[in-house]
Amino acid sequence: MKQSSSGVGSRALVPGFSVLQPLLALLSVLVMAGAAAAHAVAEGDKGYIQEISGTNLIPFVYLGAKHMVTGYDHLLFLFGVIFFLYRLKHIGIYVSLFAVGHSTTMLLGVYYGWNVSSYLIDAIIGLSVVYKALDNLGAYQRWFGVQPNTKVATLIFGFFHGLGLATKILEYDIAEDGLIPNLLAFNVGVEIGQLIALTVILIAMSYWRKTSSFLRHAYTANVIMMTAGFVLIGYQLTGYLVA
Repeated sequence: MKQSSSGVGSRALVPGFSVLQPLLALLSVLVMAGAAAAHAVAEGDKGYIQEISGTNLIPFVYLGAKHMVTGYDHLLFLFGVIFFLYRLKHIGIYVSLFAVGHSTTMLLGVYYGWNVSSYLIDAIIGLSVVYKALDNLGAYQRWFGVQPNTKVATLIFGFFHGLGLATKILEYDIAEDGLIPNLLAFNVGVEIGQLIALTVILIAMSYWRKTSSFLRHAYTANVIMMTAGFVLIGYQLTGYLVA
């Protein structure tokens, strides 16, 4: 069966899933959303960033990798992006576009001190998860008769993901001494973390795709992902309104 890289399209996917599986997944999403804000930096890391000065390449590589591996908003989006991608070439293109967008706004945002509400940016990041889930479900083709350019969308949402991280880094008053090399090191760490996370996701997906349950549960998985995106949006907008 030929698979589409842009989503389910016109294929009818039957939900047919056990009640326990989506319930546990949704509960874990809700727990994560309530336990931490998107792009949050651990208190210990925050103190370290604020106290050090000068060039510290290895620590910032570690911090960047840690951020990506523990950044559930990034992981949800990447999961959606590669959900119906089977060829490594296609995966590489989309992940590279996301990395370019993410790196660009993270570096420029910190360097130029772009002051944007982290709540609003993170709400848009939640929207990116919703967008990709709907894309995978073929919603845009059914509702509007058009298919958005998925490559352009991935790049644009990559910009927002990077800007979200930049707003958090700016809150910690990173020292000007060694700023550029430290930011570059952090970005290298982010890309390393992305590769680690992507490898784990791809291994899990490769096993899942070999089972007969994949197409039966694909609809459910994307509905859960869309729900998680809406939870993130609501969480961040609530924070913006009460802040």
